[in-house]
Amino acid sequence: MAVKLTKAQKKIAYDAKLRRLLDNYTQILVVAADNVGSNQLQNIRQGLRGDSVVLMGKNTMMKRSVKLHAESTGNKAFLNLVPLLVGNVGLIFTKGDVKEVSEVVAKYKVGAPARVGLIAPIDVVVPPGNTGLDPSQTSFFQVLNIPTKINKGTVEIITPVELIRKGEKVGSSEAALLSKLAIRPFSYGLVVVSVYDNGSVFSPAVLDLTDDDLLNMFADGVSMLSSLSLAISYPTIAAAPHMFVNSFKNVLAVAVATEYSFPQADEVKEYLKDPSKFAVAAVVAAPATGSAPAAASKEEEKKEEPEESDDDMGFSLFD
Repeated sequence: MAVKLTKAQKKIAYDAKLRRLLDNYTQILVVAADNVGSNQLQNIRQGLRGDSVVLMGKNTMMKRSVKLHAESTGNKAFLNLVPLLVGNVGLIFTKGDVKEVSEVVAKYKVGAPARVGLIAPIDVVVPPGNTGLDPSQTSFFQVLNIPTKINKGTVEIITPVELIRKGEKVGSSEAALLSKLAIRPFSYGLVVVSVYDNGSVFSPAVLDLTDDDLLNMFADGVSMLSSLSLAISYPTIAAAPHMFVNSFKNVLAVAVATEYSFPQADEVKEYLKDPSKFAVAAVVAAPATGSAPAAASKEEEKKEEPEESDDDMGFSLFD
């Protein structure tokens, strides 16, 4: 028979476990556990079994253990976890891919009824259709301003009705109606709110970024840096190509306006003296294959010309 631990012994065991996990894992997901039941939590633990460990507990105990461990090890990076331990949260320690772990956690959601007093996490819309309720329930729908009609001895909702909006409290009438209609509008599970990785803390939204997103963000940053550098005339690697081009344009403008010249400017001056050379250059630049499509189009035009009939030649006059 297992010996039942005292409250003090449980705290000591919990502290030791949390410290051991902090030593063995560098990646931690901070998850919100509102409305998550024990059975659901057990299923999540089983789904993550292998490279991940789920640890729940009181915030005060977790904060205390983290602070003491940071002091004893001298690793102050652990203190970045302390501000994250607010509300009903837990910790998932993992050695696997953080994105994959968060995706596994998101799969374990359970439908839940709308209980009175709960804050709606989403908009709740009652769809139109037959409710299966008898006509005596019509007054119940009228209280909630839901348009109905009697069809084949049952109440039918005519149009979709937005019953509860996101962020609103669920009232007794709304909860009773959803219960009568057997609608479980909400689903709950562990929700990743923060990610801790070797002392760095970032939003879980970062996990959804793709390589293309990162490249686009980098390109936008380089573009902004280049624009700023050009505006204040401060040379940077990003702005250097633009500065060289602008400088060349300035030198070229001076050469065109004066007697000073250089090989690149000579060519421009020749074009300015005889603009017809622009047209000659354009013809030369055209691909040699350009004549082939033209010839082909002429052949098609010939094929499309209708053959002349006897009527067109005037022979029909002799019929």
